[in-house]
Amino acid sequence: MEDVLEQVTGWSGYTMSLYEIRKPNIDFTPSMYTCRRAEQKLELDGRVNKPFWSAADWTKPFVNIEGPEASKPAKQTRVKMLWDDEHFYFAAELEEDQIWATMTERESPLFLENNFEIFIDPDGDTHNYYELEINALNTIWDLMLTKPYRDGGVRISAWDIQGLKTAVYIDGEVNKPDATNRMWSVEVAIPWISLLECAPGRRLPVSGEYWRVNYCRIRWEAEHKNGVYEKSLNPETGEFYPEDISVWSPHGLINMHYPDMWGYVVFAESNESEWTQLPVVEQMKWDLRRLYYLQHKQFKRFGSFAHDLEMLMHLSDEKWSIVPQMQSTERMFEISAPIPGSSSRLYLRDDGRVWKE
Repeated sequence: MEDVLEQVTGWSGYTMSLYEIRKPNIDFTPSMYTCRRAEQKLELDGRVNKPFWSAADWTKPFVNIEGPEASKPAKQTRVKMLWDDEHFYFAAELEEDQIWATMTERESPLFLENNFEIFIDPDGDTHNYYELEINALNTIWDLMLTKPYRDGGVRISAWDIQGLKTAVYIDGEVNKPDATNRMWSVEVAIPWISLLECAPGRRLPVSGEYWRVNYCRIRWEAEHKNGVYEKSLNPETGEFYPEDISVWSPHGLINMHYPDMWGYVVFAESNESEWTQLPVVEQMKWDLRRLYYLQHKQFKRFGSFAHDLEMLMHLSDEKWSIVPQMQSTERMFEISAPIPGSSSRLYLRDDGRVWKE
């Protein structure tokens, strides 16, 4: 899903000044998933009940992007994942009694209709990540983003997933309002070679490593007129009703381009146990991210970043797991913290990138 500002201004890139960088309004409890090695070869047809997927668990059902305490999604969505030495595999099942789509050209703005979206940040630095959107007609939009729009990022729609395979299965009929519809499902196989540009060490993941991933489902309220579906208009405003946005890992606000809130997918062999514990270094990254949000709140209020790190930390009632240091000017900052039991440090700078060295 593209940001609302992007829809209004024609998909151009944005500088930080056009965005309010808001802290998510939920606790940091990202979803986790153990992605096991595939045991068979996948023949894509969009069906997700075949033996290939029996080795994978379903994710929990999607929740409102603003969090589980917000309104429940209108329809259930869930996902499976597998991997092997050639591909990263995805299966999605989307319950639906109104299955419709009109866009058939690649790189169309699919988020303006019902769709399913995949987001992948291989190294978890929140910069240089991938997005794939697909609709019920198996039309795709694949793109790369240099960094989140909030941090001045731009999208590269000319980037394509070379060797991408997708398939859609319809349990019902597309664009037939009188049809008996139950759901539509999606299968995706992404070759690793298309993801390695932003992957750690530019290589395949190994068992025990994890990537940041999230999924989004866009569903618009629709009605049928003259035998076709049309998005419903609010008679009081003359505008479309807001879309229903459900996700695997909630963000606490309506914006998919918050990679720091995406879930964790750990790659495992077929017989390895489920991964449930968030690594200590990831909690440390979140504490650095909290300082990032506080700094940008400071910048919005006073027009400059804070120089006093202790004062900044006292602005939060939450506990801290890090002992940070900061270098800052009025327009830039870099915060770091030592990783316990290691000679390495974590770093985060004003444009949101986080890394270890």
